[in-house]
Amino acid sequence: MLGAIGVVYGDIGTSPLYTLKESFLGPHPLKVDALHIFGVLSLIFWALMLVVTVKYVFVAMRADNKGEGGSFALLSLISRSLGERKWAPALVLLGVLATCLFYGDAMITPAISVLSAVEGLTIAEARLQPLVLPIALCILLGLFLIQARGTAKVGRLFGPVILVYMAVLAMLGVTNIAARPEVLQALNPAWAVRFFVYDPKLSFLALGSVFLAVTGAETLYADMGHFGRRAIGFSWLAIVYPCLMLNYLGQGALMLGDPATAANPFYLMAPDWARLPLVGIATLATVIASQAVISGAFSVTHQAIQLGFLPRLRTLHTSETAAGQIYIPAINWGLLLMVIVLVLGFRESSRLASAYGIAVTGTMLITTMMLAVLVFAVWRWNRLLATGTIGLFLLVDGAFFASNITKVPDGGWFPLLVAAISFTVLTTWAKGRLLMRQRLEESALPLPVFIASAASSVHRVRGTSVFLSSSADAVPAALLHNLKHNQILHERVIILTVKVEDVPQVSDAKRVELHDAGEGFYRAVLHYGFMDEVDIPRDLAGISQCGAPFDMMSTSFFLGRQKLIASKTMPGMALWREQLFAWMLKSSESAMEFFRLPTNRVVELGSQLQI
Repeated sequence: MLGAIGVVYGDIGTSPLYTLKESFLGPHPLKVDALHIFGVLSLIFWALMLVVTVKYVFVAMRADNKGEGGSFALLSLISRSLGERKWAPALVLLGVLATCLFYGDAMITPAISVLSAVEGLTIAEARLQPLVLPIALCILLGLFLIQARGTAKVGRLFGPVILVYMAVLAMLGVTNIAARPEVLQALNPAWAVRFFVYDPKLSFLALGSVFLAVTGAETLYADMGHFGRRAIGFSWLAIVYPCLMLNYLGQGALMLGDPATAANPFYLMAPDWARLPLVGIATLATVIASQAVISGAFSVTHQAIQLGFLPRLRTLHTSETAAGQIYIPAINWGLLLMVIVLVLGFRESSRLASAYGIAVTGTMLITTMMLAVLVFAVWRWNRLLATGTIGLFLLVDGAFFASNITKVPDGGWFPLLVAAISFTVLTTWAKGRLLMRQRLEESALPLPVFIASAASSVHRVRGTSVFLSSSADAVPAALLHNLKHNQILHERVIILTVKVEDVPQVSDAKRVELHDAGEGFYRAVLHYGFMDEVDIPRDLAGISQCGAPFDMMSTSFFLGRQKLIASKTMPGMALWREQLFAWMLKSSESAMEFFRLPTNRVVELGSQLQI
């Protein structure tokens, strides 16, 4: 529970810094009176109840894929359970789109969280206003610079820091509630109804700001594999939810007594002497929230690479014991660049709030659609119960999404642009790989035919050769090129295929699949989960069914490297997408490094391929 509080709840825990302020002073300001204060607080309470507690804690977190959660894990769970259906491609596209929207969220969360925390300096001392942007940029730069060191050591501090932060939230809330206890009326959903009846248009627009209170809810599901469903669920119900609501109610109580405090109710709840320390602990909490979403971006990218939606990227493992702790330099520096652009472009957390939310609501809406497939087709719930549950989720998510769409002109276009670019990249890579495999298979020679015609008529030399192939049944192009130019074969030839399954991990017992093809030829398939680390030499060393143990000093690895030529005449993708795919293939990390092959035992053989 302590670990879950530290990592999972950093994002949603920092929402009180800007949610109420944005609700009353944002693009659609509300009058600071009892009706609007009670109405907004009621909406926040029931949004947290329905979205976080009911949807994620009670329903979505039951949809675990071997303990893992998140869009790709849910997609894999449904695909494995239902197999190939006519609407399966649409489901895959939904899962990819949810991932693309997450990238927009991963850029905005560090910017708005850190900026809103540092802006508290101006409450303590107005003359510090010019220092807000430089301090925020320095904190963000330092955060991204330490990513290469990993989060193992820093992670031990996350839980206690967020726990102290939650206690501070609760204490500030209780102190202010004691002065105006009538604010507790806001827990009654009737106030939310009155708010909508009084001004339907303004209350609908206010949903876009109210939604800021639940941003970070997706993290509960995505990080389920790290801490488990029980720890995340119990910590939400027993600690995080009560502390957050006490703070929101305290802010409401403060605004009831003095409407001017709507300018920044979070910091104005604290007495003068406590505001600078509050800025310090809030900044620590926002750094932790940012760390969680950055780590999430690494994990999501790793899953996308393993499942074939992104090219191979250089991935460093920052822990010898925790496989999930990884660092991807390209993603880290790309996120840093975009976060700096956001901070310098929007300059204030209030302006950034207009860009925030639309990506998260989109992801949540997609999750609900995928849950609908799960409860109706996989779990086969009672039709009435399933319809009522999914209908409620769609109503809530749809209302929040519709309200956030109105933010598009004010900055909501940014995460949508990021999602569109990411979606184009991911789908282009997946489609390009499919086309490339089809072109290679058109000219491929079946392995039994090759063995019968060439195995006994070619000179054999000592040692082992391993040829990587996307197909276990065909002769890889690298083998044909090697035979054409060198006119030899090794005594033992392994046709090796790496296959990523739609489960998070594959056990060691099920890792290797080996078939004897005769004449010293073997077909081997190494199975990995989408969260597993691929290490071919390590797993080949465990094979004992095909003669002598593998000795890396007498084993040669042959890789085929295709130079793609985009063509208008070949059926496939648009020319610009073919050119994009060719550039991505050229820029991807070499198979030698990705599969951890010994550098002095690898031979690459190139060829041209038209798609």
